[in-house]
Amino acid sequence: MKTLELNPNEFIVLKARKHWFFFAVSLLPYVFLALIPLLFGPLLGLLPQTAPYAENLSLAQPLMRLFLGTWLLLTWTAAFNIFTRYFLSMWILTNERIVAVKQQHYFDREVSSVFLNRVQDVTSNVFGIIPSLLSYGTITVQSAGAHEEFIMSNIPNPDELRDLILKYVPEEGEVPGL
Repeated sequence: MKTLELNPNEFIVLKARKHWFFFAVSLLPYVFLALIPLLFGPLLGLLPQTAPYAENLSLAQPLMRLFLGTWLLLTWTAAFNIFTRYFLSMWILTNERIVAVKQQHYFDREVSSVFLNRVQDVTSNVFGIIPSLLSYGTITVQSAGAHEEFIMSNIPNPDELRDLILKYVPEEGEVPGL
């Protein structure tokens, strides 16, 4: 990703990504997919009717090693796609604006921003037992711009981030960046 171009007196206050819990949960299906070929042969061996076929599905067979390698390569590639989207999607708070970078696919990215002098209201919402225990939630920034709402979902420590955003929102009549 190209570095964020900052104005002369602008500096980065914080970079935030989705909570780690969502990254871990999105990787779980790929862990199970990676285990399927390793467990399939031994599970077939447990049933008397399919035990003769289990011998052909052992990793001693070259064709099965080729299949397993291809399967794991495809599973690893799909899991890496999840990591790429998690790592490259972020919210950046500077002393002048909030920038949201959303990585859709490998070569598809959406970048939007809202200047803090246009911010009218910042709301944080933590709803539920798991979000309360893991301290993640949603921050909604309402502005006077074309995009009336700027939503950051599943962000860690939303109350602290809300207070940090409000710290940098200029008061009425105050010149931003001074």
